[in-house]
Amino acid sequence: MTTTAGTVRRRGGRGRVVPVVKEWAHRRQAWAARAALLCAAAALLLPLVEGGIGGLVLLVVGVAGLAVTGAALWWTLSRRGVLRMAAATLGLVTPVAVVTLFAQANLWWVVIVSALLWSAAVWSGRYALRTTGLRSSRAREYRTPAPQRPVLLLNPRSGGGKVERFGLREKAERLGARVILLEPDQRQDVVALAREAVADGADLLGVGGGDGTQALVAAVAAEHGLPFMVISAGTRNHFAMDLGLDRDDPAACLDALSDGVEVHVDLCFAGDRPFVNNASFGVYGTVVQSPGYRDDKVGTALQLLPDLLSRQRGPRLTATVGHSTITDPQAVLVSNNPYRLDDPFGFGRRARLDSGRLGVVTVKVDSAVDAAELILDPRGMSTTTSHEVVIDADAPEVEAGLDGEALVLPTPVRCRVERRALRVRVPRERPGVPELPPRLDWRRLRKLAAAVGRTAVPVRYRAEGWDRR
Repeated sequence: MTTTAGTVRRRGGRGRVVPVVKEWAHRRQAWAARAALLCAAAALLLPLVEGGIGGLVLLVVGVAGLAVTGAALWWTLSRRGVLRMAAATLGLVTPVAVVTLFAQANLWWVVIVSALLWSAAVWSGRYALRTTGLRSSRAREYRTPAPQRPVLLLNPRSGGGKVERFGLREKAERLGARVILLEPDQRQDVVALAREAVADGADLLGVGGGDGTQALVAAVAAEHGLPFMVISAGTRNHFAMDLGLDRDDPAACLDALSDGVEVHVDLCFAGDRPFVNNASFGVYGTVVQSPGYRDDKVGTALQLLPDLLSRQRGPRLTATVGHSTITDPQAVLVSNNPYRLDDPFGFGRRARLDSGRLGVVTVKVDSAVDAAELILDPRGMSTTTSHEVVIDADAPEVEAGLDGEALVLPTPVRCRVERRALRVRVPRERPGVPELPPRLDWRRLRKLAAAVGRTAVPVRYRAEGWDRR
């Protein structure tokens, strides 16, 4: 039995399937790891070799320029008036000055070649790690009978009018669904509508709207053990994206009614409020409360951020994550499964939705120095996972944003995850979730480059969402 990347699967003891890397594939893997290390070393050494002491000075200037830009960004966000304008000017002038210095020293070509070498190092390193027989575990699909009495709640205003533009109501009714159109000018209780539909005999609940509405109805479906259907008729459709649905054509999501499968994903709660993507506390949670946020996001944020970042407004937060406590963060993001934040190609995406763990990101920046350090090393941002997170504050209530919806929750707020509690019916034929590239592990690459025998697959990758196949 064979798999991708030149691995074969043989039966081990007790019927276990064990991956064995072919010799030619192992050699290719080892050479890719060596190429990655060589290109990375060349990218770092080229400015020093070509420019000598001047190259070293310019390299230091480049790093200092990044730090100054980070500090200027902090001052721009945390100050008002003349200081904000001066900081914004500094943040724009600094990168231009650094580029000009490199150009005058005739080392601009060195910067370009170093960037290309670093890109080659990243590509080769990922290729080597991808061929170790490790791949992201996929959500299991379950074949179930088509629903007989599906009920769909559609928001005609969501996504700039996608319901009408894509003819969602007409197609859903042709496929046998009962459609409930939400009234744009009324604040309707979608939870009550969903419960009423269940009482009337619905055997599937679906939503065409924003992720906040998706979460509320999804909780009702999970409570009654019914399948739930996501229609990507919202603005950003983050939940639909991580389910692998077609975000460009929401009508394609309706194919699940006639030709669909089920995947079981996690459902999360902040207190008694469900969320399918994330719950934000602190700066963002306060900004989304502003009445002007919907119409002018940037202007509203710039108006509120100085007081929020300096902690002159808003409660002081404490986040308890497992056995660890984080005091005074300006922002806490609790997500339904962790986001990839260490890679520009997978940034903001979730490798899976059924791990049973919350992703936790906390940001604490008290000065321009902290901001500069965060720009130079984004790993300084605290990221972890847990089964439960408790957000407390020095106030009886805390402002929060759940899937983009503004809420005020009583403290302490207990965030929890119910693993695979939600049955989501998706089209059998759909775009799917692109496999995210493996994290660059330079220690692992050094071992692969030095290896002369069969490559071992480390067990610790299982904890990061990677399984043997």
